[in-house]
Amino acid sequence: MSKQQSEVPYGTLDLLVLKTLAVMGPLHGYAIARRIEQVSGDALQLSQGSVHPALIRLEQEGWISTEWGISETNRKVKFYSITKAGRKQLLVEVANWEKATALVARFLEVS
Repeated sequence: MSKQQSEVPYGTLDLLVLKTLAVMGPLHGYAIARRIEQVSGDALQLSQGSVHPALIRLEQEGWISTEWGISETNRKVKFYSITKAGRKQLLVEVANWEKATALVARFLEVS
C-alpha cells in the first residue's frame, strides 16, 4: 500500500520552513524541502517551484538570512538561517495555525 502524496496546505509553507530552520539550523533549499518531506512521512511533495519563492519571500521579510557555502555534494549553494525576527514570526505562525485548526475542528464536530 503506497502513501498518497499531497501538496502543502495553503499558507503553511512559511511555518514549515521557519520551524525546520529553527530545529535543524542552517540548511540549503534542497535540504529544507527534503527535511519537510521526511518529517511529513513523505506525505508532502515539495518542488523547487514552491520552496524557492517561499525562501525569497521569507528573506525579504527579514525572517531568514542567507550565506553562501558548499553543499555535501561540493556545490556552491545558499544556506538559509532563521533570524531573531523569524523566531518571533514562527510563534505568530504557530498561533495562527492553532487558531485555524481549532476553528475547523469545531465545524467538524457539528452534527
